[in-house]
Amino acid sequence: MLNWLKAHCDTILASLPPQRLLALDALRGLTITAMILVNNPGSWSYVYGPLRHAEWHGWTVTDLIFPFFIVIVGMSLQFSMQRQSTPGISSHSNSQLIRHAATRSLKLFGLGLFLALFYYNFADPAYSYLEQKLLNLRWLGVLQRIGLVYFATVLIVLYCGTRGRIAWLLALALVYLLAMWFMPYQDSQGNTFSGLLLFGNSFAAWLDHTVLGVNHLYYRSATPFAFDPEGIWSTLPAIASCLSGVLLAQWLQSGHSLTHKIRGLLLVGVIAVWVAELWHFSLPINKSLWTPSFVLLSSGYCAIVLAACIWLCDVKRWRRWSAPFVVFGANAILFYMLAGVLARVLVMIPVGDGLLQGWLFSRVFQPLFGNFNGSLAFALTFLTLSYLLMHWCYRRGYIFKV
Repeated sequence: MLNWLKAHCDTILASLPPQRLLALDALRGLTITAMILVNNPGSWSYVYGPLRHAEWHGWTVTDLIFPFFIVIVGMSLQFSMQRQSTPGISSHSNSQLIRHAATRSLKLFGLGLFLALFYYNFADPAYSYLEQKLLNLRWLGVLQRIGLVYFATVLIVLYCGTRGRIAWLLALALVYLLAMWFMPYQDSQGNTFSGLLLFGNSFAAWLDHTVLGVNHLYYRSATPFAFDPEGIWSTLPAIASCLSGVLLAQWLQSGHSLTHKIRGLLLVGVIAVWVAELWHFSLPINKSLWTPSFVLLSSGYCAIVLAACIWLCDVKRWRRWSAPFVVFGANAILFYMLAGVLARVLVMIPVGDGLLQGWLFSRVFQPLFGNFNGSLAFALTFLTLSYLLMHWCYRRGYIFKV
């Protein structure tokens, strides 16, 4: 069995182009794997603390997953831009690149809306898809944010050099903070607020509530304002996260030695995390608001984990561990889509007095492993089955490109 696993991993790694940065593929795969793991427990009533999001201010390991992916988008974008500008590789004009980026962004946004609409409550004969889903569609979400952030970052990267990109990163954080701290806003009772970072009471929440409407947001019952964790205003610092990925990729493209690059990533990462934790006392680290302190923290940890991946893959040459994550990372969007569809199917099909997922958990995983371990075992089984499907796609060269 062990020899088969080694051969399996070696076959995957042998299929990669020699110039490809394995550490980035491994990090992308790790990130999307973690995202699917935390999104699919057997029961939301039994989830270990680190696999949950922080309730409001503060953070858990789970809160780092989505910003890691955003940073990786920025890194991949920079590497892609470099390849397109390399002599001998077909180059495109800025207008072509912008059209391509706009198309990709619209596709990502559309896929996000598809997942938001992919649900029907078969267990309720009175369920109205028109009233409860179509007319109450959540406009924003994970894929929608990636699409918006990607397009904005492409524009900045195309027209700005390194100093311009740093300036944009800082400006986005500053504009976000100025509005959050000083922009006054009113609720329906005429009460005026400003400078609040409360659940349901911040400038970001007011903007989501006012522009998108209560019925189209994730936290619809929040008061005095419904809001979305992937909302309008928090998209600005999310773009800053993506730009941090661009800057990390530029560092990796520099002429320094590999050891020097790893040390640089570690130094920047540790300083960013340290500053973010100190800043937390005056500007809370908060994923739902995507505060600039959260940008610093998540980008810092991403730099540290990337340095670790480069050290393992390229310095120590310990590569086999990365092979399954390469498979997941190569088809990250397809993996996310299929996992999202399957997760929804499991809570759509009625079985007995409940739904298929609840039946599987209560009849199979809970009796075998207990409450919390059973919920985790369900998520790990979900991942294992997903890997079989993703590996089948990988072997046949089917890569879903948006």
